[in-house]
Amino acid sequence: MQIKKSSTVYDAIIVGSGAGGGMATKILSEAGLKVALIEAGPFFDPKDPVTQTQMKWPWESPRRGASVTRAFGDYDMSYGDWKVDGEPYTQKGDTNFLWWRSRMLGGRTNHWGRISLRFGPTDFKHKDVDGLGDNWPISYEDVKPYYDRLDKMVGVFGSNEKRYNDPDGFFLPAPKPRLHELYYIKGAKKVGVDVIPSRLSILTKKLNNERGVCFYCSQCNRSCNAYADFSSSSVFVIPAVNGTGQVDLYVDSMVRTVTTNDEGKATGVSYINKKDRKEYQLKGKTVVLGASACSTARILLNSKSKQHPNGLGNSTDNVGRYLHDSTGAGRAYFVPALMNRKTDYNEDGVGGMHVYSPWWLDAKKDKLDFPRGYHIEVWGGMGMPSYGFGFDVSSLNKYIGGAIGGYGDKLRKDVKQFFGAVVGMAGRGESIALRDNYCEIDPDVVDQFGIPVLRFNYKWSDNERNQAKHMIDTFDEIGQAMGGIPMGERAGKDKDWGLLNPGQIIHEVGTTRMGNDPKNSVTNKYSQLHDADNVFVVDAGVFTSQADKNCTWTIMALAMRTSDYIIDQLKKQNI
Repeated sequence: MQIKKSSTVYDAIIVGSGAGGGMATKILSEAGLKVALIEAGPFFDPKDPVTQTQMKWPWESPRRGASVTRAFGDYDMSYGDWKVDGEPYTQKGDTNFLWWRSRMLGGRTNHWGRISLRFGPTDFKHKDVDGLGDNWPISYEDVKPYYDRLDKMVGVFGSNEKRYNDPDGFFLPAPKPRLHELYYIKGAKKVGVDVIPSRLSILTKKLNNERGVCFYCSQCNRSCNAYADFSSSSVFVIPAVNGTGQVDLYVDSMVRTVTTNDEGKATGVSYINKKDRKEYQLKGKTVVLGASACSTARILLNSKSKQHPNGLGNSTDNVGRYLHDSTGAGRAYFVPALMNRKTDYNEDGVGGMHVYSPWWLDAKKDKLDFPRGYHIEVWGGMGMPSYGFGFDVSSLNKYIGGAIGGYGDKLRKDVKQFFGAVVGMAGRGESIALRDNYCEIDPDVVDQFGIPVLRFNYKWSDNERNQAKHMIDTFDEIGQAMGGIPMGERAGKDKDWGLLNPGQIIHEVGTTRMGNDPKNSVTNKYSQLHDADNVFVVDAGVFTSQADKNCTWTIMALAMRTSDYIIDQLKKQNI
């Protein structure tokens, strides 16, 4: 097959347009670098009425928005989920890793929960606390200036609380708690669980002339046509493409490999155009991989050459290793005191929680049977009814001695009396990075473009199982304290205490982790490959460890730091 080669030599070729790739595109193009941005999915603009799902009524969907083509419901703004047609992945042994891929400009940032938490000082040096895993080669103080810039650049609401490992920032005003959240606060405080305003990258006041302010439609997962919530497409990529004149955008383009020369340095990338199925090559002085932790590992492992026989960056067999995801478990509660609510007001709020519980037990960690913490996310309220409303709303009568079933007036009565009476909690915790949890190339399977696919090998340990048990024990304490009745069966030891599958929280990190020693890391403290100094990684692959926090804010802060370093090194002609 003939490969079509471009004569243009870019200063930087960026693969992936999500949180890290979008940030790199913004910083490098604004510095005057000529950039090629390659995205595996189509162009997407949240304000395009053709693709927009925000503000659509449930009845505009054949199944009231239920999942037909998208895992989180057909209005969820993600083209692709744990399955992508023609792009399989495989499992080793009894592994059941779930890998989410969002094939569109902006990637997963179009539908994520916008939870925007800084890692704290302990998170970067957790081995010093419990002896597990490895410390990062950088500290919180190294990243703090970039967190500060990020807060002001993108906008995040919250409150300064002076919590050591939940660092303060530059926050926009936080929205007030809604009624179900007030009940959660009451229950949590009774049992000694801290609650503070959430920290979400949603604009509650005007930040600039390009973006609007949240109008509380509570549909952030559909991506905002006012650009009031953060999506890489609307906040980074589209402004860079339209404003700098320095970005050439390649959409529907699946990167196969990073190309290298006889010295082992990167010369560009090879990609498949998904429209004509032909292979193309771009040339660049640097290659910046932000395709997501697992996709970047796949590209590197497939980039074999005489100089890199095991894949680019993989001379010490670390690419794909130390894969880990956040832990997750959840419970829901029927709260009789929230029945028969007045519905003549709007409490939709932002598309996420207004309050949450950061990890609160560091001072008592010696009494726990698991090493790392978790935070608690809260849901509930009077959102617009759609598919699955009320978990079969009539069945809630069993908690109050009422008749189950019926239709017409009986169903309308049930909907009205139970509307807003369910409160849920979800734990999101830190797992330990283990070398034996990894993704690798499956030697026998390729995708529809002929590119070898990933195979996963992953197992939870008792650390994560014990953490999940603590989660649901805590949820039950809070639920009881707020007058709630548990819904559904409580998971036992035989079901790992409700611990969700690895990958299911969509926080996978660690596959190209940073470190000072190439023997147990892939990148250095600037996210630069040990094996090829003009290749950089700006997604969560570089994480030495996860934290009890969502990873997106740290992805972007590190991507900004790496982008500044690339600019400096190019100026000095070091790369």
